[in-house]
Amino acid sequence: MPIEWGDIKWMILSIRAYGDPILHKQAKPVSENSAELQELIDNLIQTMRLADGAGLAAPQVGERRRIFVADLTGALSALTEHDQPKVPQQPMVCINPKIIFSNQDIEEFEEGCLSIPNLPIKVKRPNKVNFRYLDRNFKQQEIEGLGPVASVLQHENDHLDGVLHIDYLSAFRKKLIENRLNEIKAGNFKAHYPMQISDG
Repeated sequence: MPIEWGDIKWMILSIRAYGDPILHKQAKPVSENSAELQELIDNLIQTMRLADGAGLAAPQVGERRRIFVADLTGALSALTEHDQPKVPQQPMVCINPKIIFSNQDIEEFEEGCLSIPNLPIKVKRPNKVNFRYLDRNFKQQEIEGLGPVASVLQHENDHLDGVLHIDYLSAFRKKLIENRLNEIKAGNFKAHYPMQISDG
């Protein structure tokens, strides 16, 4: 779905739905910058915005590359001014991200996933993480994420390792949503953004 704005043209990408094998595969490191990579970044950002997501990882649009985009604006507003971390201009681009610190304090966050529409679940994660990554200009950056910010960063980073938020559920809790997951896998759902169902 192409969208034009002046001289700029973006492509809204189809997000892979639960059941697509790429969602459980490790992504590969990005080795170099290119015009094609920058185009992918722009498309990821515009697709994330159209889908009203807090983040979107490359594997979710069929690209096995270690890159995700995020917009932490909503997550930051949930923190006190004292706890708001120093963050880059939003949206942010994380290439080859790596968690360099996570604390032992665990918090439960309600998380949704654009690949699993309309099925938010509660996930327990460290409530503070430090990330090191390359920005879209391939400059090394670090960010300290607290609370909801930590949730978003870890959720998107998980996508690069082939991990979904539902993978944190116990067997019992996952059984409770099994029918809904099967419906999504079969394409029986509604989403306001383009999605691609796996035929495998």
